[in-house]
Amino acid sequence: MITASGRVGVLVMAYGSPSSPGQIEAFYTDVRRGRPPSAGQLADLIRRYEAIGGISPLSRRTAEQVAGIQQQLELRFPGRYLCALGNKHSEPRIEHVIENFARQGVRDLVGLVLAPHYSRGSVGEYLDRATERAADLGMSAAFVEHWHDHPALVELLAGRVVHALDALGPAGKLARANDELLLLVTAHSLPVRVVADGDPYADQLRRSGELVASASGLGRWEVGWQSAGRTPEPWLGPDILDRLRALPNEKVHAVVVCPAGFTSDHIEILYDLDIEASRVAAESGVAFTRTASLNAEPRMCAALADLVVGCAEKL
Repeated sequence: MITASGRVGVLVMAYGSPSSPGQIEAFYTDVRRGRPPSAGQLADLIRRYEAIGGISPLSRRTAEQVAGIQQQLELRFPGRYLCALGNKHSEPRIEHVIENFARQGVRDLVGLVLAPHYSRGSVGEYLDRATERAADLGMSAAFVEHWHDHPALVELLAGRVVHALDALGPAGKLARANDELLLLVTAHSLPVRVVADGDPYADQLRRSGELVASASGLGRWEVGWQSAGRTPEPWLGPDILDRLRALPNEKVHAVVVCPAGFTSDHIEILYDLDIEASRVAAESGVAFTRTASLNAEPRMCAALADLVVGCAEKL
């Protein structure tokens, strides 16, 4: 039951990002759970950031998303919800935001991660950290765990697929007419052992792909994985770059990539897809485009606000 104060803190969680080139090393160390990167690893990451303009726009994009959710909640329930961004790997940290809520007298918390698909090692870690700190402070908490099949998400992604098809021009139309067009639905890869232990992440991405392909009218589609970590253990595949290289031999001459696992423009979109995957596709003779990121799309923010309200009813 929501406390007498009536105010609900909405913790909108995201991965985080360095806000300046000088913070890249500290950020990378945090991502690596306190293990500093080697000189070569750091140089490679800096090179990738420089290729997209020096730094990722993720911090700005997530701040815009939080503002969009706040605006939608304010329209429905003026003064009741207070939204704030909490990051996993950069400031403001998840725990610090919860502490700030407590200082403002907020005793009820709803948590939401800006990633549609649940995995214990990603979204699960966000929720665990938030749950622990909220409990320490005596706060009631409820969480949106996933929204991979939300009708608004499916509709928005399908609309972007259709728009991306138009961007391919005559090459895309010809490929579609000849059944030589592939929709590749992607997300950040995970170690194989995670899914082998029963994690729902891969199944949820496949479900998103089924719904988006159906809504966009494309029958030829598959799941691909991108941005795998650089560790010795096997990661989920097929890797998108490997698929792009193989497509000509499968009589696929155009591809639309829908990175359904991401909601914002950031390095995994602007470098891994727009630069690296685009280059590999060109080298392979495959016409390539991707769907536009959702970012602070008002309809997505409205849908997430609805999920927050529904979750708050559990408090």
